[in-house]
Amino acid sequence: MKFLSLIGALAIIVAVAAAVFFFGGFYNVAATQVDLPVVAWALEHVRDASINRHAVDKPPATMDDPATIQTGARAYATRGCVSCHGGPGVMWAKFSEGLRPDPPDLKDAVKDLTPAQIFWVIRNGINMTGMPGFNLVEATDQEIWTIAAFVKKIPSVSEADYKAWTVGAAPPAGETPPPK
Repeated sequence: MKFLSLIGALAIIVAVAAAVFFFGGFYNVAATQVDLPVVAWALEHVRDASINRHAVDKPPATMDDPATIQTGARAYATRGCVSCHGGPGVMWAKFSEGLRPDPPDLKDAVKDLTPAQIFWVIRNGINMTGMPGFNLVEATDQEIWTIAAFVKKIPSVSEADYKAWTVGAAPPAGETPPPK
């Protein structure tokens, strides 16, 4: 019985210490600081579990259609996605290096994601990452699916194709176009 009391007391002490650490302002939320490993681990697992639970929309049959992918590339460039994630032959904007966590390199990230998961992330964004929800900026689900189709194909898109597909594409008014 004393052992269980000791475990309970330790659990309470740890909970109080964690509350004081986080809610007392001791945890540094500055983007210039790397998250503690336990915080990074927890955020990653919460993010992945949330995406897995909520990404239930079925992709349209046109996900592999070249015209859909090209339309998605243009929307990707127009919506400013290239600013944080870059694109084939295009570096991301310098400001994206100050985001924490870092925006993922989509060539690597999409390998483990389904089209439904990519769509969900683009549509809803990811809290506390700088990734906006594009449905909040009046992007239609149809447009978001085209972006998802392009993003899923990013690893196989050549620099020349991306350049040809996005010629003349620019971010909406008020946004700075990405550097060339």
